[in-house]
Order: sequence, then C-alpha cells, then structure tokens
Amino acid sequence: MTARALPPRSLRSFTLVEVMVASTVLVFGIVSAITVSQRGLQALDTARNLTAAAALMQNEMERVRLLNWAQLGTLQSAGDPTVAHADAARFACTREITDVKTGMKEIRLITTWRGYDGRPHTARLITRYGKNGLNDYFYTIR
Repeated sequence: MTARALPPRSLRSFTLVEVMVASTVLVFGIVSAITVSQRGLQALDTARNLTAAAALMQNEMERVRLLNWAQLGTLQSAGDPTVAHADAARFACTREITDVKTGMKEIRLITTWRGYDGRPHTARLITRYGKNGLNDYFYTIR
C-alpha cells in the first residue's frame, strides 16, 4: 500500500466554497449586531421620552391637585386643553376634564411625541378628582 503524497504547502489553500461560507457567516454576524444596536437605541429613546413625558404630566397633575373645586370648574369651562410646558417642541400635552357624576370629575392628561424613527407615541395619566380632593393617578402607555 502506497502512501499518498501531500501537495506542497504553497498549493494547500481554502476552496472558493469555504471562503463563501465563511463570508456569509461573517456578514450575518455583522448584520445581526447592527440590528440589535438599532433596537437598543430605539428602546433607549422610547424610555427617555416616556420618562420626560411622565414628568411633564406629573408636574401638571400636581398643579391641578392644588386647585380647589371652583378653580377646577373654571379650568374645565375655559375650553383650552393645551398644557403649557417648556418642551413644547418635542411633546404635545393636552388636558381633558369631564364630569363623571355629581361631585366627581375625571382628569386626563395625554402626551404625544414622535420617536427618533418617526413613530408616534402616546402616554396618558388619568385620575378622578372628588369634590373633597384628589386621590391617586395612574399612567397608561399606548
């Protein structure tokens, strides 16, 4: 039985198919890393804006909490739902006050903004205001 001689070291190399498979795996890894980075930045932007919107709505709710029943009725009948705030270029915040029943009003603060990718986002803060005072309020996100 004769041993087969190996070609000289200079002639041994990768085949074209091996190089193509290795390139495909490398490209897949790079594309996956870029996609994960983009999703992470998108989540970071959404969280940052949601925190800012929540602070804006909480500030307005605390301002409304200091109003008495007559002042709240005046605010409701004023008809201007826009909430004035410092970051109006980025966020639009509106206020809705409706009568639920006698001696009870529902206050809704709705803040909208666009993420860095252009998608719209909305956060809501809803509470009930009784004639004897405000209880608690809740955030909802959509």
